[in-house]
Amino acid sequence: MNEREETMQSKLVPHRDLYNVRKVDGHVHLASAMNQKHLLRFIKYKLKTEPDRPVIVRDGQTLSLRQVFESLNLTAYDLSIDTLDMHAHKGAYHRFDKFNLKYNPIGESRLREIFMKTDNFIDGEFFAQITKEVVSDLEQSKYQMAEYRISIYGRSADEWDKLAAWVVDNKIFSSNVRWLIQVPRLYNVYKAGGQVQNFEQVLENLFRPLFEVTGDPRTHPKLHIFLQRVVGFDSVDDESKPERRMHKKYPLPRLWTTGENPPYTYYCFFTMANLCSLNQWRLRRGFNTFVFRPHAGEAGDTEHLAAAFLSSQAINHGILLRKVPALQYLFYLQQIGLAMSPLSNNALFL
Repeated sequence: MNEREETMQSKLVPHRDLYNVRKVDGHVHLASAMNQKHLLRFIKYKLKTEPDRPVIVRDGQTLSLRQVFESLNLTAYDLSIDTLDMHAHKGAYHRFDKFNLKYNPIGESRLREIFMKTDNFIDGEFFAQITKEVVSDLEQSKYQMAEYRISIYGRSADEWDKLAAWVVDNKIFSSNVRWLIQVPRLYNVYKAGGQVQNFEQVLENLFRPLFEVTGDPRTHPKLHIFLQRVVGFDSVDDESKPERRMHKKYPLPRLWTTGENPPYTYYCFFTMANLCSLNQWRLRRGFNTFVFRPHAGEAGDTEHLAAAFLSSQAINHGILLRKVPALQYLFYLQQIGLAMSPLSNNALFL
């Protein structure tokens, strides 16, 4: 309706167009921040300059980078964009599991562990180096910024300190970059592996260090520095998985001891409840606070969108809102933002 008027107003603003206005990518996973060509160039460079560097332990044996590639029957000459195979194609359509496998270079989890993990045999050094290269590109472009998503799983209490040490020790700081913590909904996996006994342990691993460092920053000094650059939390997993409704009234987290994964709404409620308490305390202490921006409405039950509406400040995806006009209107009235991902959505669900 006001297209011409908006165009005229845009022309009156000096030195501003699409290319020199500041843009923030609010939905990018750190493991996919670099393009395939950049990752390929980095892997080849490391294979050429540090072939004998010990990088991983397999079956009690420490392997060098050269030995890892020899076990894959590959050389630097063999590597190409096609052999990396990290592009989501038609085979990933409606298959979130196959889409996730595209994060593995050459389909090998050991290469992902070496080059794209923060907690590994080399303390995430390679991942830090390529991340700093990506950040440097952002700084050179001047007008591009990003909120990189990085995972905290809730499997153990020291995850926060390890992640904070990785960021602080490698000096991954930039005015163009902020961090957003994504929490995978994988309680059932941790329970099956004997890493936790109930859902309360997951919540404690996620939030106890945050409350401790808010009360006394000296308890986790590096975490205190890192949290100053964290903007919020995300809840992620395959939304298309069916959820069994076994309870008329859900038990408390300490009583959730079954191997079944809690539903999406359960995760949202307890994440939001803990964040509210944490934010109030951090506000009183003069520290920065966090928002809750979960993945919602990418696939699966539209109940996820209702839960996100009640608990979040913004959501990621939200493509199922087109099927629920009433909720879509409520999101508009409350101005709850949507971070859309057209390429991801087209590859997976549209």
